[in-house]
Amino acid sequence: MSRFWSAVVHGLTPYVPGEQPKLDNLVKLNTNEHPYGPSPRALEAIRAATSDALRLYPDPNADALKVALAARHGVQPQQVFVGNGSDEVLAHAFMALLKHDRALWFPDISYSFYPVYCGLYDIAHRQIPLAEDFSIRVEDYLPRADATDADRPGAIIFPNPNAPTGRLLALLEVERIVAGNPDAVVLVDEAYVDFGGESAIALVHRYPNLLVTHTFSKSRSLAGLRVGYAVGHADLIEALERVKNSFNSYPLDRLAIAGAVASVEDEAFFRESCRKVIATRDKLVADMQALGFEVLPSAANFIFARHPARDGAELTSALRKRAIIVRHFKAPRIDQFMRITVGTDAQCGILVDALKEILAP
Repeated sequence: MSRFWSAVVHGLTPYVPGEQPKLDNLVKLNTNEHPYGPSPRALEAIRAATSDALRLYPDPNADALKVALAARHGVQPQQVFVGNGSDEVLAHAFMALLKHDRALWFPDISYSFYPVYCGLYDIAHRQIPLAEDFSIRVEDYLPRADATDADRPGAIIFPNPNAPTGRLLALLEVERIVAGNPDAVVLVDEAYVDFGGESAIALVHRYPNLLVTHTFSKSRSLAGLRVGYAVGHADLIEALERVKNSFNSYPLDRLAIAGAVASVEDEAFFRESCRKVIATRDKLVADMQALGFEVLPSAANFIFARHPARDGAELTSALRKRAIIVRHFKAPRIDQFMRITVGTDAQCGILVDALKEILAP
């Protein structure tokens, strides 16, 4: 600590990103990166944008990307906000839309950046326990008719599918939460929805309190490009734009805009790459269950698994000794689980073979 730090820095508990180890012959299954590369059209667009034009600022509004995303999702460009990865989009949303006198509600087992943002922006929050099966109980987010003002949420955020559990809340259930809280913004964080869920973007026309965030880092295999976006009512988007333009008017560079637009336009590649991940996930789940693991239902590009007879931290360590990296969370209720990214068929095969060896009597 330093006497030069501001008070807010002294009180922060920063987010800890997934490890990026530098090991030879590494099987890296800890940060939910896509196992296959991005669209060739996206790569070509990035190469084409690498020109003398880089001396010029990019379009501060990224209008080309907003138009492409609006066309894909059936909304108007003014209903789309873009930022430097979905984490930046979420950060702006916490400040612009989720900070109120009443507490922000989110699951107790969820994306660990949420409490970090609450600390950064001094947002009162309430963590709602997941059910015993690690699912989100819709009823827990529906205020009673006789609830006092303090018992109603100022806003709600949850990932769908949830992270790190991978469990999906059906669209009808998401709508119940949105419809049941008409006076509160409900933000649905859909970083993984393309691997088995139905997007709540279909609901934004009916609910002015709904904001949905997506990322190009997962299903579009562009984690290194840092592009995220939100879709919602134009009034919500305007709030995000006001915060963004008070923070950084140029969050997306020319290469990011060009690559993201080309990725959106290559729908066939996008669907096929998602299909391959889903097929590998299904096989990995079956293989893990055959080894005696309990695997939560997953609609994401990762699985959440624990073994009834072996400690999760010890299994994680044993895998690491074999240059296989998975994610382990030292947190209540989930400290026996490993979160395992769905890699290629070959990578998942190496993982399963290693677990067979580790579990052998």
